[in-house]
Amino acid sequence: MATMKLGKLQEVDIRKLWSHEQYDFSEWLSKPENLEQLNEIIGLTLSEVEKEVYVGAYRCDLVGVDETTGDKVIIENQLEASNHDHLGKIITYASGLDAKVVVWIVKEAREEHRSAIEWLNNNTSDKLNFFLIEIHAYQIGDSLCAPKFEIVEKPNGFIKNAKGQSGSGEYNKGQSEKIEFWTRFNEILIERGKPFNVRKPTTDHWYDIAIGTSDAHVSLTIVNREHAVGVELYIPDNKELFEKLYLQKEEIDEKLGLHPDWQRLDGKKAARILYRMPGLDFEDHSNYDSLMNEMIDKATLFAKVFKKYV
Repeated sequence: MATMKLGKLQEVDIRKLWSHEQYDFSEWLSKPENLEQLNEIIGLTLSEVEKEVYVGAYRCDLVGVDETTGDKVIIENQLEASNHDHLGKIITYASGLDAKVVVWIVKEAREEHRSAIEWLNNNTSDKLNFFLIEIHAYQIGDSLCAPKFEIVEKPNGFIKNAKGQSGSGEYNKGQSEKIEFWTRFNEILIERGKPFNVRKPTTDHWYDIAIGTSDAHVSLTIVNREHAVGVELYIPDNKELFEKLYLQKEEIDEKLGLHPDWQRLDGKKAARILYRMPGLDFEDHSNYDSLMNEMIDKATLFAKVFKKYV
């Protein structure tokens, strides 16, 4: 039996790949395919960002909007060890730009700054989220260098959600069931190779999926009182888009192979195209895996079909 030759993984100095934060690293990260690497590890859906955005006399490296939530995201890059200067900058930028998500990328995260980001996540509004991330690069022999984002500190979703919804910091049964549901859902999503981005489990009854536009997104819902789950195209504020889609209703329904409920929601800004699936019961989890697999199948189908129309 032949002996398999194995290479040795070696870390590469990131300054050899990107000598300048603004002109090299920020430029690289702003490309959609590289943003997607960041999206995957922190659960965002950024598709494009603006570079060098002024905040007073200073400039934030990258600013974008999460397609799923509509939250403003700022990214500050530092290709050296974290320092107090950049810690102050990210707070200034977050305030000046009214950002809800702050991503601080560094070559090396010092312990005092890891502690500071942890403190900010635990003591600020549940609407604010701070990430501290190290950027590394590796290669085997003479192979191409492979960058890798490594999370050092991230928002504690459980703490922040509880703090925002319950004065006691404890979940009620409905909230606990939703977290348990979405946690298992994420496990199955990852097992299936992540056909769409994984989002952190929350106490919300919905799970949003970006499809490349801020005008609409796919959303999965769980409604225990109706013992059903749903998948829908949700249009937050564009009746013209709904009307345009409705003109092609027969064609879209045929491509879906389903008969969703087309809801114009007169009197409201939003509109939706909803398909429900029975079987949800917070008292009986025995069918969760099959139900979640069906949700993933339908969400993937909705995203594939509607991307061609919106």
